[in-house]
Amino acid sequence: MNSDNLILLLQQGFRISLGATASLVETLQDDQKRSETLSKLGSQLIQLTQEWSEKGEITEQEARSYVDSLLRQQTNQTTSATPPTAGTSPATPNPAAATDVQLEIQELIAQIAAMRAELENLRSQDDR
Repeated sequence: MNSDNLILLLQQGFRISLGATASLVETLQDDQKRSETLSKLGSQLIQLTQEWSEKGEITEQEARSYVDSLLRQQTNQTTSATPPTAGTSPATPNPAAATDVQLEIQELIAQIAAMRAELENLRSQDDR
């Protein structure tokens, strides 16, 4: 297998997972959408995989732009707070902002774990 194909396969798998998670969140929030998604899941798994991949790609792009904007904002705040002078090195990022981003990431991870647990509960209820 070509390494480029492997990377593309991993990227598509990531996007499918991301899209499936985004769809799961939407489904859990809306009863009507939940019943529609469960009926679709039984009959159209291949089509859903493609939809999830596309949704994951969009979500990935949104997340990247969000992180990029946070980094630009952090850089702008750092450079505007302390203008560079001749002979000095660029300022290091604000540790408090980095901690805030880490806390947001940890909260998102906890939310994903909760969604996984809920999905497992739903699966076990369907198996009964």
